[in-house]
Amino acid sequence: MEGKDPVRTELQGEIALVTVDNPPVNALAHGVRAGLVAAIEASEGDPRVKAVVIRAAGRTFPAGADIREFGQPPRDPWLPAVCNRIEACTKPVVAALHGTALGGGLEVALGAHYRIALPSARVGLPEVTLGILPGAGGTQRTPRIAGTAAALDLMLSGKPVGAAHALAIGLIDEIAEGDLTEAALAYAARLVAEGAGPRPTRDRTEGLADVEAARAGIAAARAKVEKEMPHLVAPIRIVSCVEATLDLPFEEGLDRERELFGECVVSDQSVALRHAFFAERRAARVPGLEGVVPREIAAAGVIGGGTMGAGIAVALLQSGLPVTMIERDAESLARGQAAVRAVFDRAVERGRMTAETREQHLRQFEGATDYAALAPVDLAIEAVFEEMEVKREVLGQLDAVLRPGAIIASNTSYLDLDALAAMTSRPADVVGLHFFSPANVMRLLEVVVGAGTAPEVVAAGFALARRLGKVAVRAGVCEGFIGNRMLATYRQAADYMMLDGASPYEIDAALQLFGFAMGPFQVTDLAGGDIGWARRKRLAPTRDPARRYVRVADLLCERGWFGQKTGRGFYLYEKGARRGTPDPEVLAIIEAERAAAGVTPRSFSPEEIVARYLAAMVNEGARLLDEGIALRPSDIDVVKLMGYGFPRHRGGPMKWADLEGLPGVLENLRNFAAAGDAWLWEPAPLLERLVAEGRDLDSLND
Repeated sequence: MEGKDPVRTELQGEIALVTVDNPPVNALAHGVRAGLVAAIEASEGDPRVKAVVIRAAGRTFPAGADIREFGQPPRDPWLPAVCNRIEACTKPVVAALHGTALGGGLEVALGAHYRIALPSARVGLPEVTLGILPGAGGTQRTPRIAGTAAALDLMLSGKPVGAAHALAIGLIDEIAEGDLTEAALAYAARLVAEGAGPRPTRDRTEGLADVEAARAGIAAARAKVEKEMPHLVAPIRIVSCVEATLDLPFEEGLDRERELFGECVVSDQSVALRHAFFAERRAARVPGLEGVVPREIAAAGVIGGGTMGAGIAVALLQSGLPVTMIERDAESLARGQAAVRAVFDRAVERGRMTAETREQHLRQFEGATDYAALAPVDLAIEAVFEEMEVKREVLGQLDAVLRPGAIIASNTSYLDLDALAAMTSRPADVVGLHFFSPANVMRLLEVVVGAGTAPEVVAAGFALARRLGKVAVRAGVCEGFIGNRMLATYRQAADYMMLDGASPYEIDAALQLFGFAMGPFQVTDLAGGDIGWARRKRLAPTRDPARRYVRVADLLCERGWFGQKTGRGFYLYEKGARRGTPDPEVLAIIEAERAAAGVTPRSFSPEEIVARYLAAMVNEGARLLDEGIALRPSDIDVVKLMGYGFPRHRGGPMKWADLEGLPGVLENLRNFAAAGDAWLWEPAPLLERLVAEGRDLDSLND
C-alpha cells in the first residue's frame, strides 16, 4: 500500500515484534533506518516489553544497504548509528534471519544481541565486490564473535555462507525449525524466562582469545592481498580494519573502519564497481518489451555436439529443460553426448553436484541424427561451425521440422543474423543467442535481434537467460555484434602496435598491469588462433587494400601454431602448460614483417599501450551506440566485463572513459589519427558531440 510505514511494531505478549517491510529486498533505506531506531526506542520505553525481535517481511531479511545512497551526504540516522542503537538497547534484541542477510543487513543482525535463522538463510559481507568495506561495524563485530580468520574470509571473498556454517563460526546462535517468527518469539521468551539480558557484540572476546593465531592470520591475509590483489583499494583496508580489533578499543576501531570506508567509497574503483552492479540490472530493460509475454520454452534442441554445443546443452539441462542434441552421424553424436556427460562427471568428482542430480539431468538428455526428433521442442539452438553456408543449411532444416511458433536460435559469433533468417519462412521466430565459451560457465548471453525478430521471441531470449543464471544484453545485427566487433577493432590496435615496435609480450604485460587477467595475444593462444584465422580468410575478399594489414597471426597459423592446444602460438607451451613463455621465433617473424613493411620500430610505454588499446575500444563502442547496435553505454560495459575479461574494478570501457575524462580520450584519438591509420582512430561522432556538449557517456544510460 502506498505510503506504508517500512517498519512496524506489534506487541506479542512481552515481546515487541519489529517487522521491516521495504520490498523487494528490504534495503536499509533512510525510512527503514529511522523506523528501526524509533522501534527500539519505543520498545525500550515500554514497560510491557521484555525483549525485541527484529524480522523482515517478504523474501529476505534486509539484503544490504541502499547502494543508491552511496556517495551522497549521509542522512541521519546513518547505518552505523542504527547498529549502535540496537546494540545499546537495555532489553534483549533477537534478529530473525531468512533469505540473504548481506552487508548492512548482517551488520544490523550483529548489532542485535542474539541471532536465529532459517536453515535456508545465507549471510555475508560482500561489500568488497562494490569496492568498499563493511562500514557499520561489520569489521569490528564479526571478528569478536567468529575470529579474525573467518571474518577475513567472509569480507575478502565477498561470498555468502549458509546458516549451518554461520552457526559453526558463531555468527548465529540457533537454527529455527518450522515458522521463523514463531521460533524467534519462542527464543526471545526463553531468554526472558532465563533472565538473559542484553549481550552486546562489542563486549564479546571469544573470537579474539588466541591473539597470536589472530595476528598470524592477519599477516597471512595481508601478504595474500598484496600478492594477488595489489591494484585493489578495498581488500588491504579490510585487513587493516580487522587488525584494529586487536589494537584498538571498540569505539576507536569503529572510527578506523569509518575512516577507511570513506576512502573506499569515494575511490574510482568503488564508483566503477557500483556502476557494474547497476549496469547488469539495467541491461534487462529493453525498450519495446514492456508488458510483452515471452514465448514459453519447455523443451529445447541443440544442433552440434562440439565444445560450444555441449556447453549449451549442459546449461539448458542444469536449468531443468529437457534437451535433444542433433549431430550429422552416430559417431559425432556419441562424441557430443560423451562431452556433456564428462562435464557432469567432473562436477560430481569436484563435489559440486551429486551423482543423483547428474543422472536426473542425463535422463532428460536425448540424441538423434534426424532433425525430425526436434518436432516437439520450443527452442532449437544451432551451434555448428561458424560458416554461413553451413548455418544456413541448418536453419533451413529447422524451418522444415519445427512446429509453428517454435524459436530458431543461432549461436553465431559474427555472421549476419538477417541473412540466416532469410533461409527460413519465419524470420519472426529467428533470434541470435550468442553464448560464450564455456557456455555452461560464462554468464554473458548476447541476444541478437534481427530486423524481423518478434518481440515475444526477444523476451523469450531474456527469460531463458534468467533461467540459465545468465545476464542478457540486447544487440543489433552487424559483423560481430557488440563484443566481437569491438574485439576486432582493439585487436587491430594491438596488431599495429606490434608491427610498429611493441612485442606481443610487452603488450600483454601492460594490459595485465592495467587489470586484465590476460592480454590479447594470450587470449588468442587460449581460444585457438585458427578461429580468428578462419574469420580473416572469410573477410579477405572485402578487405580495404588501403589499410595496413598485419600478417603475423596468419603466418603463425600457416605453421600450425594455433596456441595452447598445439603447444605453440604467440607463446611456447610445455606439454599441458597453460602459461606460455616468449618465443624467439615469433619475434623473428615480427621483425621480418616490419622489414617487409618498411617499418622502423619504436618503443611503446605501458601507458601508451593501454591508452591506444582502450581508445580503440571506446571509439568502436561509441560507433555501436550511434548505429543502435548497442542500446546504452552500460550494456557495452556488461558485455566487456562479463565476456571479455575487462577488469571489473575499472567498470567497463565506457565507464573507464568517463572516469578517465572523455575530453582526454577524444584528444588521444585525434592525436593517434594525425599520426597515421586514421581509419582506425578517427573519433566517433558521438564522442565529438558529447564532449562539445560537456556531457559524458553515463548521461546516455537510462
